[in-house]
Amino acid sequence: MSFAVAAEAYDRYMGRYSALLSPQLADFAGVRAGQRALDVGSGPGALTGELAGRLGPGSVAAVDPSESFVAAARDRLPGVEVHLATAEQLPFEPRTFDAALAQLVVHFMADPLAGLTEMARVTRGGGVVAACVWDFAGGRGPLGPFWEAAHELDPAVVDESDLAGARDGHLVELLTKAGLSAVEQGELTIATSHSTFDAWWAPFTQGVGPGGAYVARLSEEHRAALRERCRALLPPAPFELSAVAWAARGRP
Repeated sequence: MSFAVAAEAYDRYMGRYSALLSPQLADFAGVRAGQRALDVGSGPGALTGELAGRLGPGSVAAVDPSESFVAAARDRLPGVEVHLATAEQLPFEPRTFDAALAQLVVHFMADPLAGLTEMARVTRGGGVVAACVWDFAGGRGPLGPFWEAAHELDPAVVDESDLAGARDGHLVELLTKAGLSAVEQGELTIATSHSTFDAWWAPFTQGVGPGGAYVARLSEEHRAALRERCRALLPPAPFELSAVAWAARGRP
């Protein structure tokens, strides 16, 4: 999946959720002072910033395949080592990091197993590899109402529920196949407040991710119908939505 969009567009679409998820994933991975950590598929830097705050910028590295996201992360987080690279080809020597984390990215890797295997390669023995993906299959991700409305209007729509890691147990399966041991699963839960319906809807019109790409392909009439069906499914504004991500961690 390509994310050739401005970092600010991603911030409005998914960054509003990932910023809340980052502390929980860092806690789940046991990130603590004195460690060196890698953020794989960093985007504009939500998790990277959390790691830098805990460990110091000089103890954090990040990679992402999007040039705009890499530029934003470098600008926002001086002192952090940020590379333009994919998860499947990490530009680091073996056993460089104490922790390698992938937040909301395994399902977008071209080869999730290869990406997780690379994360294990660059993590020291006794360290941790951890990842999380929204529970799209269970309908508990933050985009649940959007995809529910899309399915009602277009039963053939392809959503994100079949992507890697988006169902119960799949991240554990992937980490185990990547050679990690003592693999454990967890759930991370966030809650976000939305002041108006339009504040919730507008980011879907920016072409970001599968949801934004789907909206961009629609006719004006179908887009309006989708917007109004979403409005009907959501509570009256202001409203709060909760979301759940599957998480898994293992040892190299």
